[in-house]
This record gives sequence, C-alpha cells and structure tokens, in this order.
Amino acid sequence: MTVTEPGTGLGAARPDAAASGGPAVRHNLVLLVTCLALATVVAAMASLNVALPDIARETRGSQTQLSWIIDAYSLVFAALLLPAGALGDRFGRRRALLVGLALFGGGSGLAALTTDPTTLIALRGLLGVGAALVMPATLSTITGTFPRAQRARAVSVWAAVAGASAVVGLLASGTLLELWSWRSVFLLNVLLALAALAGTLLFVPESADPDAPRLDVTGALLVMAGLGTLVYSVIEAPTRGWGEPVTLGGIAAGLAVLAGFVAWELRRRHPLLDPRLFRNRRFAAGSLSITCQFFAFFGYIFVIMQYLQLVRGDTALVAAVSVLPMAVTMVPLSRLSPRLTARFGDRGPWVTGLALIAAAMAAIGGLGADSPYWLLAAALLLLGAGSGLAMTPATTAITDALPRSLQNVGSAVNDLSRELGGALGIAVLGSVLSAGYRSNLDVTGLPPQLADAARSSLAAAARIGGPVGEHARTAFVDGMHLTLLTGAGVAALAGVVVALLLRRPDRRADGQAATHH
Repeated sequence: MTVTEPGTGLGAARPDAAASGGPAVRHNLVLLVTCLALATVVAAMASLNVALPDIARETRGSQTQLSWIIDAYSLVFAALLLPAGALGDRFGRRRALLVGLALFGGGSGLAALTTDPTTLIALRGLLGVGAALVMPATLSTITGTFPRAQRARAVSVWAAVAGASAVVGLLASGTLLELWSWRSVFLLNVLLALAALAGTLLFVPESADPDAPRLDVTGALLVMAGLGTLVYSVIEAPTRGWGEPVTLGGIAAGLAVLAGFVAWELRRRHPLLDPRLFRNRRFAAGSLSITCQFFAFFGYIFVIMQYLQLVRGDTALVAAVSVLPMAVTMVPLSRLSPRLTARFGDRGPWVTGLALIAAAMAAIGGLGADSPYWLLAAALLLLGAGSGLAMTPATTAITDALPRSLQNVGSAVNDLSRELGGALGIAVLGSVLSAGYRSNLDVTGLPPQLADAARSSLAAAARIGGPVGEHARTAFVDGMHLTLLTGAGVAALAGVVVALLLRRPDRRADGQAATHH
C-alpha cells in the first residue's frame, strides 16, 4: 500500500510503514509524540506575546525590537517551511524531528539566559529554524505510519492540536508569568522539546522518500531573501521613516526578489511551489483567506496583550484569560460551518466570516484606556464567530481544488499561508502600532534621554511614570486604533476578493481536477 505525503509539498507516494515488514509501530504513541512536537512549535508563535511587557521592562527593548522578538520566529518559520519539509522527505522525517527539536530546545535554553534584545531576536530566529523542520515532519510521520483506516482520525487530531495550541500557549505563559519571569516561557519550551525528543527516539519510526526531487536551493534562497528584505523594511520603517529611500527601496527590493522567485519557479520541472496552481480561483481564494485571517489574528494578539497589561494594568494570566471568549464562538461555528456550506454554498458563510472578522477588529480598535471589559468580550465573540465560519471553507477550498496527486501541495500551502500570514501581520501591524505610538506621544519638555526612552516603547514610558506614563498610554491607544483598523481593512479586502473569486464555479479547474482523480 502507498500513501501520498501531504506534509511538505514535495513528498511522493511511498510504502506504508505498517506494511513494510519492520518493527510494529505503536500508533497511539506515535500520534502522542508528534502532536506534542507540533503543539510545542505552534504554541511558541503566540505564547511569548503575553510576556512582552516583562521582556520590555527587563531588556529595555524598543517597540521595534519587541516586534522583531515576536516576528523573527514567525518569519524564519514561514521562509523555511517548504525547503525544510523537502529535506525531511529526502533524508528522513524522524531525523528532521530530532534535529528540529534539538535546535528548538537548545535555542530556548539560551534565550532564557539572555538579557539583550538583539541576542533574543537571533535566538528566536534559531527557534524558527527548528520549528520549520518539526511541523511538516509531524504530519508526514502520521500519514506514513498509520494504516489507511486510522489515518483520517489521526490527521483530525493533528489538525485540532494545530488549531488549539496557540490559545493553550497563551494560557500556559500567563500562568507561568504569575509564578516567575518571562524566562519560564522559554524553559517550558525546553521541557516540552526534551519530552518530544525522547518520545521521537523511543517510538517514532524513520521514513523517507529517497526518490524525492532534489531541493530547489535557488528557489529556497530567493523566497528567504525576498521575505526577509520585505519584513525587515516594514518593521524598521517607524524608526527609519516610511518615506525614506532605504525603507521604500527595501520594500521594492523584497517584492522584486519575490517576483524573481515566481519567475524561477515557473521554469522549474520540480518547483518548490508551482505558481500555476493559483490560476485555480478556489485555491487562490483559500490561500488568500487563510493568509489574511492569520495576518489579522497574530497582529491582534501582538497588540492586545500589550493593551491589556500596560494600558489596563491586567496581570499576565488575566490578560491571557481575557481573550478566551473568542474560543466560545469559534469552536461551535467551526463545526457548524460545513453544514452551512452544504446548505447555502461556501461563498455566503465564508465571506460572512471575513466580514465578522473585519467588524470585530474595528470594534476592538475603538476601545479606550477605560473601556469596560464587556465591550472587548463582545468583540472577541464576534471575532471567534468570524474565524470559525471562514477557516473551514478556506481550508477545504485549498484541498478540494486540487487532484489527489497534489494533496501534498495543498497541505503545504495551507501551512505556509498560516505562517506567512502571521509573520506579515506582526510585521505590518506592529510597525503601524510603533509609528502611531511615536507620532501621538508628546515628549515636549522632557530631557533628551528620557524623551528617547519614552518614544522607544510604552513599557519604557511607564517606568518613567507620572504624566509621561499617562500620555504614553493614551498614545498607545491612539496607535492601537489605527493598527486594528488596518487589520480590519485587510480582512474586509480579503472578503471582497474571495467573493469575486467565487462568483461563479471554476469549471476549468474543476475539469482539470477531475481528470487527475
């Protein structure tokens, strides 16, 4: 029996481990270990947001450096996801898990020892390398070791863990910060990585596809250079100036390199990611929707955790618990969405979900320093409902738009859309927040050293205290308004584009898919 590898976009059909005549595979333990590894790297995308105020106070990092501390992980994760998955396919998924978990755990241990924001940024990038090796290898291992009859259940568990880990990470970090410092978040990473590493050594069998195409090194370098240049220019824009030649030139250079990546991939026999797939309107709509949803979600998390702790004065745990209303509506509507789609078609629920996300982001952006919590809770219920309605049809559109022989590519693009959306959301919305905060903060009459400190971040201004701290909180809220309205605009634009792409069936693409089945 053969299975098609859905983890990375480059796998191929290969023998099922259970039928290969090797040692018996303990499937439940394999599932437990791979899901633990998955939860470890997915939770790290959101969990450190809760600790940002503490990190800012101790490292004295600026608002721009705080953006980098969060986004270095997401950016490297997204840029390396496809090539790292291809390496796992070719040289062994178990090896990829072991190396990735070792890098993730070792980098987390070093991060817990530093007080320098630049070093912390570099170590978060190292964690991103480990995460890029781990995530595709987890799903690849499951699909390669489970019998066909058990595979769907195992993949559904994997998907549930991938979806819930960000919220669990926020809660775990909030709890740890009540007891200890921000370093405990990294030490938890170490413990989880060690547990997953031991489980991989004991229970996970090796699997590889030695006939997989050679890694497209040029394509991988182009996408890393393009994304890196683009995100760097956006994050540094508030410090250097949005209208400065270095900022505009960097953004233009990043976009040009990414265009070069597309041109290169069109010429490849075995591309890292075939741009022609996006001619399929449903595939394009699903990819765009997921990217924009995670753009809004991770940008919102980056902003709201600082608002709750530094503006409202909540503790880390209270801040983490405060965002839970989102899950109250997201989970049931995620389950209801397929039934609504079956009855009304996917365009209505999908576009409605994106519209609700936009409305919720705008509502949260309208909050002030003294707004009652119930206003935030109501907006979060709306945000969860929109996410639940839109996520399922977007994911389904990616996989259903492709023939069975390309399901591996669909899974890879789904993962890439999530990570890329998160990285861009933190970069763009974090940059808008930083620029808004700086432009609205009045430091007239302050000594230059104190003025520079107050401009660097809200946490630094809060340390100064007095009128400066109050003015800084007001400036942060003003910047938050523009930031979340920007996120709302991205979600609304995604809704319009998805509605246009789905205005009629893509008969050409459907016919192509049918010929491959």
